[in-house]
Amino acid sequence: MRTHIPNTSSLRARWTRIGSAAAATAALVLAGVSTAAHASAAPEATARSTSSAVTWAATPCATPKKKGDLACNSLRVTGGLTAYQQHEAKASGKTPKAADASTPSGYGPSDIQAAYGLTSAAASKGSGETIAIVDAYDDPNAEADLAKYRSQYGLSTCTTANGCFKKVGQTGSTTSLPTADSGWAEEISLDLDMASATCPQCHILLVEASSSSMGNLGTSVNEAVSLGAKFVSNSYGGSESSSDTSYDTSYFNHPGIAITVSAGDSAYGAEYPAASKYVTSVGGTSLSTSSTSRGWTESVWSTSRTEGTGSGCSSYDAKPSWQTDTGCSKRMISDVSAVADPATGVSVYDSYGITAGWYTFGGTSASSPIIASVYALGGTPSSGSYPAQFPYAHTSALNDVTSGNNGTCSTSYFCTAGTGYDGPTGWGTPQGVSAFTG
Repeated sequence: MRTHIPNTSSLRARWTRIGSAAAATAALVLAGVSTAAHASAAPEATARSTSSAVTWAATPCATPKKKGDLACNSLRVTGGLTAYQQHEAKASGKTPKAADASTPSGYGPSDIQAAYGLTSAAASKGSGETIAIVDAYDDPNAEADLAKYRSQYGLSTCTTANGCFKKVGQTGSTTSLPTADSGWAEEISLDLDMASATCPQCHILLVEASSSSMGNLGTSVNEAVSLGAKFVSNSYGGSESSSDTSYDTSYFNHPGIAITVSAGDSAYGAEYPAASKYVTSVGGTSLSTSSTSRGWTESVWSTSRTEGTGSGCSSYDAKPSWQTDTGCSKRMISDVSAVADPATGVSVYDSYGITAGWYTFGGTSASSPIIASVYALGGTPSSGSYPAQFPYAHTSALNDVTSGNNGTCSTSYFCTAGTGYDGPTGWGTPQGVSAFTG
């Protein structure tokens, strides 16, 4: 069994061994947002907040339980004022209190829809489509927490009773579920809420793997497809290995299904399954309001040399035919991107294992379900298609992200944003749904 440690460099690895508590602190200056301080990379660690600086910590599921497990790609804000709060303060003239669990402090559905040109589509499309969320372990409060989120933002109810929501284990059972896990419960809440925010009329299928091994998570992807989901989001990853091409065949080769995967949170370096040639690999951005005609601006999410959106040239996976960049002879990560920076993060409601309430999350765990949901707004893919190639045919229908980097690389576009395609943000972020339809 291989060890899944995000990225191969010891400087970039999120965890050098199980139980590691190595901490790193860095600063990030955002366009239009005040300085954001990065908290420890250790699970549930926090950093002292100063002024409006934002602090955050890796969620516990970022620590693999055992050798061979994959890590989730999510970060939870622990203090300071987020970009959303700063914007609200500027509009109202009142300074809000630092982020806590009592009230939403991150971007909500209207913000995500406005930023990505989805307001009209979200109001009229998605009905009848099912987005599958694949995660590990059980969140006993998933349905109740989802109800809190949707009620807060005026979204229609999405429950088991009305057929909108369904939770199953990796064998499809609604009663034989995995062991509950508070760390993965946070990840599950984030994923469910982002699917709701982006495609409010979509149905949601939560498939819970028995553990975070590639075998169990991959089996859950297959189960999601067998249950009829045409859109499958995966917010986990780990280091590449020579086994990846066989995993491609076993778990991710599903024509007619839009499968999205987080690019990772450990800065520059390729991860799997984001490197699978059959999936849409999703990078992360910092998202802030601006005075531009769009009303928003984005740059590469990067906090430090060990934290930020993943990207890179795969060591094992073959290049798909529709990917034409010339610097990487194999699969290049990413394809597209969406908001992932915790300092410009999204609001989530969660109650299992932590104080019940509102939290702001970041990480490419946010961007993957957002992009899966944009695919859903675009409609059911044709039966023989590979939706990962859709954005490559509609690059003008994406917001090109041209600033920022997630590390140092010998081939510039592998880690540095620029006009057109680049590794950290792919071809860019959604500008409506046109780039995500066949």
